[in-house]
Amino acid sequence: MRNMLRAAAVGAACTALSLTSAVAQATPGGPGVTGKVLAQKTIGDRDYILREVTIPPGQGTGWHYHDGTLYAYVKQGTLSHFDATCASDGVYDKGSSLKEPSGADHVHLGQNRGATDVVLEVLYVLPHGAPFAEDAPNPGCTFQ
Repeated sequence: MRNMLRAAAVGAACTALSLTSAVAQATPGGPGVTGKVLAQKTIGDRDYILREVTIPPGQGTGWHYHDGTLYAYVKQGTLSHFDATCASDGVYDKGSSLKEPSGADHVHLGQNRGATDVVLEVLYVLPHGAPFAEDAPNPGCTFQ
């Protein structure tokens, strides 16, 4: 039920944004990880950005954190998500949603351990002008 509510919230927020099309730089990660801005709107001191992120098989996002909260919907594939303790904090199949909290104390990594592309629709709720992500060093995990 909670995943359905999150997916509905992401969908409603995405619908509320006026659509624009632009290509954005990918968060540093493995080869072929890409991101494309689908919509963007600034309200007050917040940027609301809808972005499609694609992670090819065997690749990942690189260790990072965000200055604002992210809401993601898995459109295709299966995302494996890890926190700074090197523990899995979720495996998200097609149709699942997840929330990534903000701040340097929430360093994480997303990986595609499957055989098909992972495609995410991500709603970024960021302070105005903040980057999509802030790079972070590997916290000591034996995988990248």
